[in-house]
Amino acid sequence: MNERKPAAPVMGGGGFLRVRLDLSYDGAPFSGWALQPGLQTVQGSLEQALALLFQRPVRVTVAGRTDAGVHARGQVVHLDVSEAEWLALPRGHELDPAVALLRRLRGALSRILGELTGAVEVHDAGLAPEGFDARFSALWRRYSYRIADGPQRWDPVLRGITLWHKSAVDVDAMNEGSQALLGLNDFRSYCKPREGATTVRELQKLSFARRPDGVILATVQADAFCHNMVRSLVGSALRVGEGLESPGWLLERLLERKRDAKSILAAPHPLVLEEVAYPSDSELLARAELTRARRE
Repeated sequence: MNERKPAAPVMGGGGFLRVRLDLSYDGAPFSGWALQPGLQTVQGSLEQALALLFQRPVRVTVAGRTDAGVHARGQVVHLDVSEAEWLALPRGHELDPAVALLRRLRGALSRILGELTGAVEVHDAGLAPEGFDARFSALWRRYSYRIADGPQRWDPVLRGITLWHKSAVDVDAMNEGSQALLGLNDFRSYCKPREGATTVRELQKLSFARRPDGVILATVQADAFCHNMVRSLVGSALRVGEGLESPGWLLERLLERKRDAKSILAAPHPLVLEEVAYPSDSELLARAELTRARRE
């Protein structure tokens, strides 16, 4: 997570204060991040906990929505509260409202999650700098993906966050093909487009490295990701690693700008949102405005 200094109270639109939360979660028991009627989601659980604290509906904005089964270590959200709500958080005690919010929110999450207590953990809470938007101010998001290629590398203890791939793969071939995808491109072939949304993204990093224990760790970083983009990139790279396609096939797929039977999604459970990066406080608003313009 990014290190940041405490912000002075800054009034947002409508006289509200903007609050930033840094959190992590185990995605396994949830039906993804986003609200879904009748299903337990990370956003739904967090907003229910916040509603308990503030005694009103609370909506959060997230840096990056994650699919069902996907985890996060460095997720970021923001919400808006009134100045009166912020100052009332300590309940009369000599306590920083940010500290009070963090403590009370953990308790509220425990009430909401019950047996799943600990599956969502808020690590930091505080007032955000002027212009901050958890989604649009972000410079990039970074994901990791663990692959154990071959039964000799299958560790039952880590099976919940590792893809058990049946055969060995060629990491060099995967890296060779992946490099051609870097930069600003239309990733329609590697994502599930949302109606009215662009599929143009800047892929900054797509690499595969074999760790000392033999497990392959993929690192994927971009300014933002389309729906299913990371899983599609990893799934396609694995076809190259298996020798089913040449390294050049990854670029060919990109240029085709279409989804078909070869648009394979890697399993969601090894995918982890590791970090979201933001610019300096003075550049937050400009970054948000630029990102909104690009998305439109």
